[in-house]
Amino acid sequence: MIKIALFGCGRIGRLHAANIAHNPNAELAWVYDVYQPSADEAAQLHGCPVAQSVDDILNDRAVDAVLIATSTDTHAGLIEASAKAGKAILCEKPIDLSLDRVLQCAKTIAPYNVPIQIGFNRRFDPSHRAAKQALDNGQIGDLHQVILTSRDPQMAPKSYLATSGGLLRDMTIHDFDLARFMLGEEPVEVFAQASALVNPAVCAEVDDVDSAMIQMKTASGKLCHINNSRQAVYGYDQRVELFGSTGMLISDNQRSHELKQFAADQAGKSEPFQFFFLERYAKAFVAELDAFIKAVADKTPPQVGFDDGAKALALAEAAYRSLATGTAVSVNPVD
Repeated sequence: MIKIALFGCGRIGRLHAANIAHNPNAELAWVYDVYQPSADEAAQLHGCPVAQSVDDILNDRAVDAVLIATSTDTHAGLIEASAKAGKAILCEKPIDLSLDRVLQCAKTIAPYNVPIQIGFNRRFDPSHRAAKQALDNGQIGDLHQVILTSRDPQMAPKSYLATSGGLLRDMTIHDFDLARFMLGEEPVEVFAQASALVNPAVCAEVDDVDSAMIQMKTASGKLCHINNSRQAVYGYDQRVELFGSTGMLISDNQRSHELKQFAADQAGKSEPFQFFFLERYAKAFVAELDAFIKAVADKTPPQVGFDDGAKALALAEAAYRSLATGTAVSVNPVD
């Protein structure tokens, strides 16, 4: 039984709290949030104590691991403190909005050698993983192209966008990681274009964009195309296409069921896509936690490590340099 303490009891923290509490191989040991009512609510729901400070958790020798679901600006500091305390770490993405800060964090935690997993949950989605497994089994021959579509159902509030770090660090970061996972090698060149098409006024206020297309190329010539939008009026659009020398694989949008209705007023009416990431990737979050618990119990490296977080952010940084220059740019390697 792995005892896990939770930092952060907001929307994503509540999901993690429930997953830990319901996992047969884990125990929710503590919850902590700077906003006390959120921590109290989670503790009451799952029957665990509320920590009054970060140190309450880090000084508890019975705690095996921590799950960091706080605001992004606190991630690196909590990773460093938790590593020094000898705790295994599962941290939500991104590690930080600054690649320099991420690399500094890597140096700080290097001597402590604790397991660290970054919350790129899409790698654990059953449909995406099945596509990757089929690819690795040679079912489409040599991989030539990866096409990733990720569009939110609606624009996030301005207050969120203002502190998100920008579309490419906040939203596309998942696609950068998923691209690396599917490609099986590192992109070395990035070309990005972006616009404010959904809500130009809000984008101007927060100095951001809401629509983007990114092309990437690996050293061997494999190509990847990522397209993002902050708003898809028909639902949460999440698709992966893998095109190879002998075929194609598609991990498609998910619905609650596949029933289609045919009537005079509308032929082929079907169930809408699952609304947002909490529903679409519910199984992925559970599988992500299972993989982390197994890695801690078996003392094996997590499947998605700290380096993966750094390399995804390096791709985001390259994409922003491409936007600024209007040209394709080389990706600065992350050791």
